[in-house]
This record gives sequence, structure tokens and C-alpha cells, in this order.
Amino acid sequence: MEKILYLEPIGGIAGDMFLAASLDMGVPRAELDRMLAGFSHLGFELKICRAEDSGISGTHLDVEVKGHQPHARGLTEIRELIQASGMPARARDAALAVFDRIGRAEAKVHGMALEKIHFHEVGAIDSIVDICGAAAVLEILGWPRVVSQPPELGQGMVKMAHGRMPVPPPAVLEILSGVEIRPGGPPGEAVTPTGAAILATLCQVGTPPRLVPRRIGYGVGTCRWPDRPNVLRITEGETTEAARDGRLWVAEVNLDDCPGQLVARAIEVALEAGALDAWAAPVTMKKGRPGVVLSALVDEARRSAVSAVLLQETTTLGVRFHPVEREELDRELVEVETEHGKVRVKVGRRNGRELGAHPEYEDCLARARERNVPVKEVMAAALTAYRRR
Repeated sequence: MEKILYLEPIGGIAGDMFLAASLDMGVPRAELDRMLAGFSHLGFELKICRAEDSGISGTHLDVEVKGHQPHARGLTEIRELIQASGMPARARDAALAVFDRIGRAEAKVHGMALEKIHFHEVGAIDSIVDICGAAAVLEILGWPRVVSQPPELGQGMVKMAHGRMPVPPPAVLEILSGVEIRPGGPPGEAVTPTGAAILATLCQVGTPPRLVPRRIGYGVGTCRWPDRPNVLRITEGETTEAARDGRLWVAEVNLDDCPGQLVARAIEVALEAGALDAWAAPVTMKKGRPGVVLSALVDEARRSAVSAVLLQETTTLGVRFHPVEREELDRELVEVETEHGKVRVKVGRRNGRELGAHPEYEDCLARARERNVPVKEVMAAALTAYRRR
């Protein structure tokens, strides 16, 4: 089984609606506050209340800003704030990736260098909290696979810092480049820049998987639409499919002029962009030159996003793809208590029969650092605890 987080932007999506729906679904408020504590010096408070739209009850969230705030922040300043926040590495990198996507979109729309871009709406503290909060939610939930229904972006005109803009605003549409969307929607901006960036960076947008719902939450937005409730529904569930629907692809690039550090970084960002796996293997290339083949396993929904980061992060001039098939075991994460703390163990089964159990390395590493013991001891303790269940 695989944990799935399924998003339905019924009335649209914004960063605050994602946080509200997550809290409504059952994400602990105290855990979210703890993850965002590194931004407390900026001056904000999460205001959370019950709300209703068209008979649907849910949670509404506002980021209340306190004190004087800069008119705009540059991407470099935002990166520094996130780097210094103390967020866990994966959540921190996810938040940075979201802002980088927004920055690239803004730079293209305004014809400016990325380093010179200054965010107005998105650089405000409420947007920083929304985006970092979304990454924090996924960290709290254990990084499930996030799938979203294609959103309707809205229609008409909207007033922004640069003046009146068509809906969707150019930057929003650019952020969603390569992502499936649906035309139409309510009269107004149904998808904000933060909502678009969360969809494009942290989600697979497309056909929903078959899943068993476990927890459901509704985030209620501020606007009221005439033809639909302005809510974002999030469903946490599990899929028992032996294999994911759709074709899988292996994306490959040959590299003979790329430093090893860049290869390692490319593997990281490919996984962040949604690759199911990524790896590098040494090869001998033409004229006897040593090189590496960098590969990533991707599904159809994330093929474009993974290709983009491979082109961006390496020295390659092209990415090739070939289709593959695979058979998967049913998977389940089982949390066990060891003398070093809690560790999740990934269990693989076929037709109900267990074929293997492996402690999650990141959990073991975290416990090892906390207790100042070797990782192998934590791994052995986790397996022993699992077998004694």
C-alpha cells in the first residue's frame, strides 16, 4: 500500500487553503507551529477558525502579519530566510524549489535576470509561511505521493501590484507550464501564485489513482463564487494497486564534462521533481573519456518536470526517454518503538505474503544523530522490534 494525498481544487487553490485543508484533515496544529518556529522572528500569527461555504464546513486560515514588513523581497533574501529556518532538509529543499519555480516564472514574464526579481505578493511573509507551511505539512505526513485534479484557473481580470491583469495572470500560467489545467472556472482568480507553485512543484497533476479514503479535510477560501463553493478538498488515503497506472519512463543523460557534485545535486532535484528513483552509473564514452549516465525513473505526469531539472542542473544538451514496465510489491510503513526512538519500517508483500522489511534510512539517521550511536545499530534495533511485534 502507498499513502496518497489527493487534492481537489473545487473552488481553486491557494497556499492558505492548502494549510487550512491539511489542518481540517487532522494535521496537528502544534506540529505545524513547531515546523514554522524558525520564521517567528518575522512577525506573524496563524489565525484559524471554522468556516462554511455552500453548506460545506471546513477550516479557514489567515496569516496575520505583525509590525512593519518590507514592500518586496528578492529571491536571494527568501532563500536565506528558508536556509536559516531550521526546517528539516527535505522540507527546506521543497520550499526552496517552490520559490525557485516562482522566480523563474517571474523572470521570464518580466524579462529580467532571476537574481534581480523582487516578489511583491509572493515575497510577503504570508506567502512565505504558506509555501514553507505546505512543505512542513508533507514532512509531518511522511511525504506521501501528492496527486491533484487539474485545476480551473478562473476568468476575468484581477488587480495586482503591477496593475490589472487577466486571469490567469501571466506569472501563474508560466508557473503552471507543463502542468495539465482546465479552462474556465469562477469569475476571479481561482488559483493564486502560491497555489500554482505548490501544484507544479509538489504535486502530480492528472488522473487520480484508485484509493481508499482515510481522512478528509476542507480548506475554505476568502472569496465567494456564485456557481460553486470556494473550497479545496484534501483526501488522505491508501492505494492497494500492485502497479501504478500509466507508462513509466527512464530518462537518461550522458555526461562527460559534469562535476560529481552537480551529478549528486541533479539526483536530488530529480527526486524532488517527482522522479520515482534516480541514479548514476560510470561509463567509458567516445575517445576513452570517463563519464556517467544519469538516469531517472518517472511516470507520465512528472516526465516534463524531471526533464526540465535534468537540463537545468547538468551540462547536458538533451534528455532521452525509453518506456519501461515494472511489477511492484504492495508496500506498508509500520512504525516500531526502539530503545533509540520511533522508526518506520517499510514492508513489502505480494498476495499478502511478506517478502521483505527494511527500516527507513532517514528515520534511522535521525535517531542515530539524536542518540549519538551508529546508524547500523538503529537499523538492527528497528528490525528486531519489527520481528517481535
